[in-house]
Amino acid sequence: MLSIVTRVRDKIKPISLSQFNFVLAIWLGLVLNIAFFQKIQNLTPYQGPKAYLFLTATVLVIIAAYNLIFQLLQWTWNAKIFAYILLFIGGFTAYFVNSLGVVISPEQIQNMMQTDAREVGDLLSLRFVLWTLAFVLFPILCVSLIRIKRETLARKVTKKLLTGAGSLLLVGGLLFVFYVDFAAIFREHRDLKGMISPQNAISATLSYYRKSAPKKNLPLIHYGEDAHLVQQVKENAKPKLMLLVVGETARAESFSLNGYGKNTNPELSKLNVINFNQVSSCGTATAVSVPCMFSGMPRKDYDEQLASHREGLLDIAQRAGYKVTWIDNNSGCKGTCNRVEQYQIPQQLKDKWCDKSGDCHDEILVDSLKTYLAAIPESDKTPRLIVLHQMGSHGPAYYQRSTTAFQPFKPSCDTNAIQGCSRTELLNSYDNSIVYTDHVLSSLIQVLKGNSAYQTGFWYLSDHGESTGEHGLYLHGSPYAIAPTQQTHIPMLMWFSPEWAEQNSAQITCLAAQKSKELSQDNLFPSLLSLLDVKTQVADEQNNMLQQCETKKKA
Repeated sequence: MLSIVTRVRDKIKPISLSQFNFVLAIWLGLVLNIAFFQKIQNLTPYQGPKAYLFLTATVLVIIAAYNLIFQLLQWTWNAKIFAYILLFIGGFTAYFVNSLGVVISPEQIQNMMQTDAREVGDLLSLRFVLWTLAFVLFPILCVSLIRIKRETLARKVTKKLLTGAGSLLLVGGLLFVFYVDFAAIFREHRDLKGMISPQNAISATLSYYRKSAPKKNLPLIHYGEDAHLVQQVKENAKPKLMLLVVGETARAESFSLNGYGKNTNPELSKLNVINFNQVSSCGTATAVSVPCMFSGMPRKDYDEQLASHREGLLDIAQRAGYKVTWIDNNSGCKGTCNRVEQYQIPQQLKDKWCDKSGDCHDEILVDSLKTYLAAIPESDKTPRLIVLHQMGSHGPAYYQRSTTAFQPFKPSCDTNAIQGCSRTELLNSYDNSIVYTDHVLSSLIQVLKGNSAYQTGFWYLSDHGESTGEHGLYLHGSPYAIAPTQQTHIPMLMWFSPEWAEQNSAQITCLAAQKSKELSQDNLFPSLLSLLDVKTQVADEQNNMLQQCETKKKA
């Protein structure tokens, strides 16, 4: 095999370093960025020949810019090394941009850094494999076969100066001619730079490590050290048990409780839940939203570095006297549960609900809750906060997020190569996952209904939403400033047992009055502590949903 490659390589005529750099610039600048140029074409204010002239100018600017960079950085000894790296990075980032409409941003790099093998497996498909062969391995093979001419240093430098100067003049000239158009488009659509491969991945990675990457060995900052229970559990009274369910990738517009045309909430609609229909997330990805909602920081002031080494909501509830337990069916708690009990799901439940790859249906959380509650001694009067983390509607393999009994919508998209499915099929698969979530949430409420040892409460909210082809976008993780509502408008609902409602009737009335109010994940931290009768000065009372009623009373 090696001899065949060598023979083929020897038959290919050598090219100069400048030619090599120019060909590489064409491949990276033009071939990998079709989606970017289509976006530019849609945004141009021109029609007819002038529109094509502007598009051609954009193509030339990108190619010339890459060529200029390569003339400065690439020499005979390192040209192929850089080419391999850029083709590898650019090929894979171009797949997500061109096939899924994903904008490569620091947030997406953070998602990649915090993902696991199971989530990576969900992205693998025949389409992905074919793309890898055509746009990653094939160009890398071509580069390995190309021979670069040996030239004198003077000749090489002269060519670099001439081609570099030509590229610089071309970029400068075209930007000068079309300055107003480029400025208007990129000022209004700052996310466009996240569509240009491979610079998007390089720029986003540098930004992530400069601003967002967690620093190691930072000292833990204690927070809410004054936390205490306003009222202790009386000897004959039932303690509180709050079940907080953190959903995954569920969007509010797909809940029939919020007016969606398809009945995706057949079970919850029959229960006495308080549904909040105007709730926004802190981020567009789990890695941002989950730490943010538990941090006590509002979205506009959220500091990922600080949140990574400061105590949060669960620590404060635990300090006040609650037994706090995290039960996970996702990719972890992103650091929020590091100092509380992390329940280990029994193997027999994994055998029942999980497949060979380790993916588990969310009914494993229902059975885990039953098992957990059954193990609590009757004499134990400790109030409890239990957090369940769903797999929910995690994409792109939506068809795997529901069982056969909860797939009413057909035809469905039974593949993780969702961009190849019809709009109807894709929405049906996603909506089936919402129907299954409806069943899981309803089942959890039924478990709480059947528990006589506690006055029980239930709070569900999703971490973020999901795009299913709207505006050419799929999945999630778009920069928040330009993210569509499908990624930021999330479902949230509550339920309380008769015992809780009897003891705290004013709370229920207050919450029900806010079901159509604009709320967000900022409200979780202070409102949940208030529901748990935990008092601390670090709770922002302006975001405390219960405090809103008190303020109105005083007014």
